[in-house]
Amino acid sequence: MRYADIRPYMVPESLSELAGPTSGIVNLPLSLDWSQQRRYDLSVDKDRRRLYETVIREALNVSELRRFLDAGLLLHLWPSLWLPVRAKSLWQERFPQLRSAAAA
Repeated sequence: MRYADIRPYMVPESLSELAGPTSGIVNLPLSLDWSQQRRYDLSVDKDRRRLYETVIREALNVSELRRFLDAGLLLHLWPSLWLPVRAKSLWQERFPQLRSAAAA
């Protein structure tokens, strides 16, 4: 068994809980991103995707998801996010609209 198969991933109860920023610069705390560059410019597509991938993978509680993710932006980015299979599956099981976005 691999760690990725049992690792806990946070998933909110509702996408409407996700009311994070949609523009500007976001600085993630060290608890979410221990890389040297924890600064993300939401006007840059690559930064938006990396921010969302990092938060979804590393969030230890739902409040971190609420703080840094936005429901509309998540739906837009979902098809292009590179996530662990289990994380992607958990989110798509709870939110079929993400599965639909990925299939579009």
